[in-house]
This record gives sequence, structure tokens and C-alpha cells, in this order.
Amino acid sequence: MPKRPRPAHPKVIVTRRLPSVTEDRLRELFDVVLNEADKPMSRTALLDAMRNCDVLVPTVTDHLDADLIEQAGDRLQLIANFGNGVDHIDLKGARAKDILVTNTPGVLTEDTADMTMALILSVPRRLAEGEKLVRSGKWPGWSPSGMLGHRIGGKMLGIIGMGRIGQAVAQRARAFGLSILYHNRRRLPSTVEETLDATFVPELDTMLQASDIISIHCPHSNETHELMNAERIALLKPTAYLINTSRGEIIEEGVLIEALEQERIAGAGLDVYTHEPEVDPRLLALSNVVLLPHMGSATFEGRAATGDKVIANIRVWADGHRPPDQVLEGWI
Repeated sequence: MPKRPRPAHPKVIVTRRLPSVTEDRLRELFDVVLNEADKPMSRTALLDAMRNCDVLVPTVTDHLDADLIEQAGDRLQLIANFGNGVDHIDLKGARAKDILVTNTPGVLTEDTADMTMALILSVPRRLAEGEKLVRSGKWPGWSPSGMLGHRIGGKMLGIIGMGRIGQAVAQRARAFGLSILYHNRRRLPSTVEETLDATFVPELDTMLQASDIISIHCPHSNETHELMNAERIALLKPTAYLINTSRGEIIEEGVLIEALEQERIAGAGLDVYTHEPEVDPRLLALSNVVLLPHMGSATFEGRAATGDKVIANIRVWADGHRPPDQVLEGWI
């Protein structure tokens, strides 16, 4: 496929509202079309956008599958994703159309790790239940047996995926007295393991059986889809807690709900869901689950930094160079 010329002043279409500082800078640099309504684009609107821009800036709510990319025409040359995860973009389809894909790694690590730690604390200590009790006006006051939960100090935390976020969670968890196990595609260097005081477990099932709290930090892919399936959830201790701030599809959600309903595990902290923004009503009815609206990375600072990376990727690409955060097909 012959190399296509890159426009010096590319037309950029953004699918959702971004921080005002990011939108202002996009206006200064490019011929940009913004989504003032801030509602997810329909499939028809996405296709129209892809056919009429040089650069598309999508988010996790935009599902760019192979068929959509195939129909995009020849103008689109860069998909500059606003966010790190790209499981909503068909990378093979993009490559076949000679469309580059970029993401924004690293800028949301600390924010997501903070939220993960908040869930690790909230679920065993029943913070959400306690807050609801106070608001209900039915709190009878302090008692020796009231609102008892479990301490996390001295417990074993098993981390699935020890990339940037997994390591940041491990750093925080050590300060709370948790011991760290981790399962990863590749073992970390011994110096990193020593710094984190983390023990590598080659077999995921072995780690699940040994852990009191499990936190998921691997990307969603064909290999990790429903990684936490019925067989693996059955391995968890009845006193175990499952935390997910990665992608909902990594857990077989119906199986998790049944395990929670039957109290085969102690609880869960979820920031992501299989069919979000829809949340299974059975989850809403459970008291042993803390539910958040996919807000793990939702900080002003993080969103602004994400916008900076998107802009940097577009500028470098428009200048004829390889974008700094180009995603390769086998990145996960």
C-alpha cells in the first residue's frame, strides 16, 4: 500500500467532550470538530465521522470493530484514542487499512491505583454500607458488634497483571500491611520484586487459592476475556474479596453475581461492568458489593494529561514522524 501524504493541518473529529483545556488547544492546532452534546455517537455517526476526517479521537465508549473500520474509506489515517485501553478498537482492521492507532499510557496510573486501594479498603470494612446506614436515618448508634468488617493488614493481596497500575497498587498495599502475590505474563526483574516485596506466582489458579483479596489489572483481550470464569471463581476462599478496576469483560459477571448471592465469596469492589453503563440489577441488590461508575481514572489532572498525550501524538504524526504512543497489533 503506497504511503499516504499527511495533511499539515489535519481535520480532527472528537467523539466526546474533553477537558476544556484540551479542546481549546485542539482548536488552536487543528481543524477540529467537537461533540458538544457529549453523548456517545451512534454507529452511523461514527462511520460518517471516520469517512470525513484525517484523525479520529475516540474514547472507550466508541466500539470501532473491523466492519466499521473497513467501511471508513481512505481519508482516515490516525485513530488517536483518548485513554490507554484499546480493546474497543480492532487493531488488525486498522492495520489492514493502514490506519495508525495511538493511546495514552502512563498518565492514569496513580489515579487508578488510588481508586483500587479505596475499593480494597471499602469492601472489607463495609464503608458503603455504613454510609448508607447513616443517610437512612436508621443508625442506632455505636455498639460493640455494629458494622463489623475485616481488617486488611496481614492479608494476602493477589494482583493479576503487574504493569504500571499493578505495581502502583502493590506500593500502596504494602503501606497497609498487605503481603503481595502477583501473576503476570512475564516475571518482573528481581530488583522490582524486592522493591515491591512481591512474590511471582506462575500459575494463576495457585495465586487465586492463596489470596484473601484479588485485584485485576490486566488489559482486556481475547486471552483475558472472562479470565475469571466459573472455574476460577470457584477457587476463591469464601472469605475472599474480588476487586476490578480494569475491564468488566475480564470477569464472567453472571458467575460472580451467583457467587456473591450465595456468599461463596465475601464481597467485591467493581468500577467496571460487562454491559456498562447498564449494571445488572442483581448487583444493585447486593450489600456485599461496592459499585462505582467507571471513575477509576476520573481526576481533573489525569484527564488533562490524557489530552496532552492525544495532542502530542497527533502533532508528531502530522509532522511526518511516528507518534510516541503508537499501539502495535500485539501490544497486549
